[in-house]
Amino acid sequence: MKVPFFDYSRAYTDDRADIMRIIDTVAGRGGFILQKELEDFENNLAEFCGAERAIGVANATDGLELAWMTAGLKPGDEVICSAHTMLATASSIVVAGGIPVPVDIEQDGLINPDAVSDAINSRTRGIMPTQLNGRVCRMDKLMDIAKKNDLLVVEDCAQALGAKYDNKNAGTFGFASAISFYPAKVLGCLGDGGAIIVNEPELYQTLYELHDHGRGLDGKVKRWGRNSRLDNIQAAILDFRLKTYDTVIYRRRSIAGLYQSRLGEIEELQLPKGPSLTDVNFDIFQNYEILATRRDELKCYLRERGVGSLIQWGGEALSQIGELGMTAYLPATEDYFKRCLMLPMNCFLDDDNVHYVCDVISDFYRS
Repeated sequence: MKVPFFDYSRAYTDDRADIMRIIDTVAGRGGFILQKELEDFENNLAEFCGAERAIGVANATDGLELAWMTAGLKPGDEVICSAHTMLATASSIVVAGGIPVPVDIEQDGLINPDAVSDAINSRTRGIMPTQLNGRVCRMDKLMDIAKKNDLLVVEDCAQALGAKYDNKNAGTFGFASAISFYPAKVLGCLGDGGAIIVNEPELYQTLYELHDHGRGLDGKVKRWGRNSRLDNIQAAILDFRLKTYDTVIYRRRSIAGLYQSRLGEIEELQLPKGPSLTDVNFDIFQNYEILATRRDELKCYLRERGVGSLIQWGGEALSQIGELGMTAYLPATEDYFKRCLMLPMNCFLDDDNVHYVCDVISDFYRS
């Protein structure tokens, strides 16, 4: 059996008839940029998140950059972030004029609030938690720390649309947040795409102006800005897929439950927490990231038997990228990146695919 990590072609072919209908409808009337489909999607996305407003942008990286630009970072200002996150998390801080400070993680791979507290100094201006793999950080602790130290919080929610902590949606805790619609995301389009989630009306106005050449909703220039607008056809496709998004989340949680039942007794593995309706976390399982003894051998064994897997961020935490000057010895992160491996996790999988992946992993450790 062949089980790819993610079959990108199916992001198009499974919905081909609907996608072609959408493209024909939107393109047929020349509705390419900042049209009704984008406005509808922004409104529906904000409602789904329980937020006041959403702004479609070209990608999540732009969204994070724009959020920090509105924060008014000054040279020397530091922003604390997780060591286990994409490079874009840190680069958004740099582009906005700040200095990223990666700190250690907890057992679930998310930022450790105690490490955040330890890293705060007179130069600290903000905290940037990454809601990783479809799971939300301990935001009660992080928001308490931010309030106590008068720090801004911008959430990197690229992987967490629909995830919740204490029944509150990812992306609605802090100053602003950004979501990714990269094709392999739980809600994906057919290229790059993203959104900013925001609650404050004044902040919304500023972010809107920044994402469209400094122009306000009335079309008049209010400030310097840039071009970071979500394409209208992509917005229409995303709005179509948002209608069945709850079903997608349910399926991913079902797959996670199947992995849990099949792999939970293998001593050489540490699994993410399984799906639960009583836990403070409601995870959407953007990724299924395990910690594995003999990780590299397991990855090779899976590949030889037709199963795709991935080591996130090319196997380097932010604190391990020496060329960018963020190096630090973070013991939990160091251990995590020796063992982390992502298994296939998407709605293209049927139960037989998941059982096959589990059979191969079980065979590897039995042998």
